[in-house]
Amino acid sequence: MAISMGGGEGTPMSDINTTPLVDVMLVLLIIFLIAVPVAIQTVEELEIPVLVSQDSDDKVENLLITVTTTDAAGRTPSTLNTAYEGATRNGECRIFINNTTLVNSEELREQAFERLDSIVQRAGGPEAILEQPDLIPQVHIRGDVNAPWRCVAGTIFNIQAAGYPTVGFISNPVDPNG
Repeated sequence: MAISMGGGEGTPMSDINTTPLVDVMLVLLIIFLIAVPVAIQTVEELEIPVLVSQDSDDKVENLLITVTTTDAAGRTPSTLNTAYEGATRNGECRIFINNTTLVNSEELREQAFERLDSIVQRAGGPEAILEQPDLIPQVHIRGDVNAPWRCVAGTIFNIQAAGYPTVGFISNPVDPNG
């Protein structure tokens, strides 16, 4: 290898010093030559168990709550009344349990408490259900986009007052194409 002392009088040297790059590459090569065979030899063949899928008998159904309001004419949504024009901001709150039973706030709290209490008693009491948190049901709320927040917040309050620890919301996914 030739060593250059410069390009002449007063001109800077324009050659790239590759010696540190070659040194680093040689060190990495030696590390990989040592590490790869060790890593390959230490990995053993794994036997992954094959399990048959079974339906769970103790799976608790989650509680589905639908929150909406009356339309401008004061009509309540239902499968029988097709004249319903959609929720309005000034309408009266309408709460449905499992999309079928129309309830008011007090009935919601009572029915939700009775349902949760029967699940807890079936599991063996509060201590037993705390040991198996998968048995604790969740509440899923579907709120109409035009329902005022007072209706949704009142529903959350009554559900939590009934003893449900987990309340979630169901929404429609956003279409990425438009």
